Amino acid sequence: MRVVLKLGGRVASDEAQQALALRDAGHEVIVVHGAGPQITAEMERRGIAPTFVRGRRVTTPEVLDVVRESLLAVNKAVCAALGPDGLGLAGDEIGLAAEQVAELGLVGAPLPSAPAAVLDALAHGSIPVVAPLAAGPLNVNADEAAAALAVGLGADRILFVSDVPGVLVDDDVVPMLRADEADDMLVAGRFEGGIVPKLVAAIGAARGGVRASIGATEVVA
Repeated sequence: MRVVLKLGGRVASDEAQQALALRDAGHEVIVVHGAGPQITAEMERRGIAPTFVRGRRVTTPEVLDVVRESLLAVNKAVCAALGPDGLGLAGDEIGLAAEQVAELGLVGAPLPSAPAAVLDALAHGSIPVVAPLAAGPLNVNADEAAAALAVGLGADRILFVSDVPGVLVDDDVVPMLRADEADDMLVAGRFEGGIVPKLVAAIGAARGGVRASIGATEVVA
C-alpha cells in the first residue's frame, strides 16, 4: 500500500516515527510536512507584516524567502528523525506542479503530479520527505500539496496528522464525513482555522480515489 503522511509543522519531528512504523509494516510512505508556526515566528522576528486576501496569506519574494528557509529547516529535522531512510526533497526542485494564484502573489494551487525523484526514492526503499514548494518557485499549502501528490502518485491512503484529534462537529469528533456534506458545511461556515485547508484537501483526495483521514475522521467521496 502506498501512503502519503502529511505532518503539520507543529508536530512534524515528533510524529515522524509514524512514517517508519508504516514503512516497517510493508507500506511505501511519502511524507509531506508544513512549517506554519515556524514561518509565522520568523516573519515576526524579521518584522514582516503579513497581508491576507480572504484569509489567505499573500506571498511576496521576501515572504517566500522565509517560507523556503522555514520549510527546509523542518525538512532537515524530519529527515534527522527518520535517520538514513529519510530523503529530503524540495518540491520546486523535483517538479511539483502548481497553477499560480495571482492575487496571492507567489502562491500556487498544486496539481496532481508524480515527481520522478519521489518514485525513485520509493523504488530504493527510502522515505521521501517533501517540502511543499512548487516549480516557479511558488508557495503552496502543505495540505493541498499532500493531496495533489497522493492523487498524482496513485496513493491508497493519505493521513493528515496534526495537533487536532479529527474533524469536530458540534464539539464531537465525527468518525466519517462525506465529501458533499463537508462541502456544504464549509460553505455554511461551520469550520474555521487550520481545519479548513485540511478538509478541503481531504475532500479533493477522496474524490481523486484516495482514502483520506484527518486524525480519527475519515473523509469519503
